[in-house]
Amino acid sequence: MGSVLVIVSALLVFVFIREPKVYEPAEAQPSLLASVREVLADRDRSALRLLLAILFWFIGYSAIEAFFNLYATNHLGLTEANGSRLLGELSLIFVLAALPAGYLGGKFGRRPLIMTGLVLMAALIAAIYLLPRATLLTPLAPLPAIGVSLAAGAPGRLIVLGGLLMLAGVAWAFININSLPMVVDMTSAARLGTYTGLYYLFSTAANILGPNLNGWIVQVTGRDYNNIMFAAPLFLLAALALMFGVRRGEAVPTVAQ
Repeated sequence: MGSVLVIVSALLVFVFIREPKVYEPAEAQPSLLASVREVLADRDRSALRLLLAILFWFIGYSAIEAFFNLYATNHLGLTEANGSRLLGELSLIFVLAALPAGYLGGKFGRRPLIMTGLVLMAALIAAIYLLPRATLLTPLAPLPAIGVSLAAGAPGRLIVLGGLLMLAGVAWAFININSLPMVVDMTSAARLGTYTGLYYLFSTAANILGPNLNGWIVQVTGRDYNNIMFAAPLFLLAALALMFGVRRGEAVPTVAQ
């Protein structure tokens, strides 16, 4: 399925995306090292702070995502299928909240919305860490298709943990949808590619570090999978602290022609 989707995506790009045959950059193309030096030498350090914040919040998120099924089976006593459904609830709400998150970021500011998302997500994950297993598994309402089946053949239900994860999906949309636009709006058109590359460098590094960090935490705590929720709020709060120093990256007003 993954291979088919990648091929279909490549075909869609090939068929529908049209690029100019000749590029005429508005200014000289800087080298990668020159762009990195620009980030480090930036007087208000906004770009560097934002990239480090991106590193921290992706460490927190990826650490949970990588171990969530093990958390569901070992700590909550659920099946692998139910673990996937729970994470799917977060992903579904993230997708549904993506467009509103972009709109709200443009209306109220990307930085305030990202910071709101960081506070909300840190609080929700901390609540999941602190709440007893029985409370997290408490059913709230019927939820077909993606709901948790608490017994063999039982209909899907929305449980407390699922509700918390859905709210986390909204918070993650506030954070994730507005972060790349902030990065690219910190620089000129000539450096867009380099700054986009820096965004993916920091987020991909986090996707490597996060699971390794949580794997170590599970190992040193005697395979207590509830502790995969322990580190994420700390990294999210570290990202929040960095965001207080970000001064640029808001949407540029469009001038009517």
